[in-house]
Amino acid sequence: MARFSRIDVAIAMKETGMVPVFYNKDIELCKGVIEACYKGGVRVFEFTNRGDFAHEVFAELVKWSEKACPEMIMGVGSVIDGPTTALYLQLGSNFIVSPIVDEEMAKMCNKRKVAWSPGCGSVTEIVKAHELGSEVVKIFPGSQVGGPAFVKAVKGPFPYASIMPTGGVSPDEANLKGWIEAGVHCVGMGSQLFPKEVLANKDFDYITNKCAEAISIIKKLRE
Repeated sequence: MARFSRIDVAIAMKETGMVPVFYNKDIELCKGVIEACYKGGVRVFEFTNRGDFAHEVFAELVKWSEKACPEMIMGVGSVIDGPTTALYLQLGSNFIVSPIVDEEMAKMCNKRKVAWSPGCGSVTEIVKAHELGSEVVKIFPGSQVGGPAFVKAVKGPFPYASIMPTGGVSPDEANLKGWIEAGVHCVGMGSQLFPKEVLANKDFDYITNKCAEAISIIKKLRE
């Protein structure tokens, strides 16, 4: 059962302005990454459903994080169907992120009052996601569907749309500036936040510092 309501999720996404997106089959490495992000100020973390037995890794991380990082809102991304959604809801996911708009997934999340962020690549999909109860919609892949200019254009007729781009987002000011000025709710960051060499060396201090830096940049750009 989710520990955080969908309102909690939306607020935390907005307040921190960023959501790390990460997967690894090594549970201990995942713990190190999550804790490093937590120390850097992150309060929403998206574990991606990418590898074999990913749900088993997530189940362990949810139980561990409740004690080690009690304010961290753990959710799952790269979910593409109803059965997988149900599986992760049963394991305690606080939110579900998908690269697609799927009505069955929406219904399952809404029944449990769990946040659902579907991937949209058009205005029509964004409106459909709103109809299906999504508070924060994901645009994916962010840079390919039009980047910050797309977000800015959408916010014209739909100023109330809460948008989270994933794909093509990096933790540097030059990149974040475009997204924040376009009016995003928050941004999702993956490989740009976790370079391969950093993970190989288990340089968790790098991740902590990079998260803190990104959150600081986002806060400054919003002022």
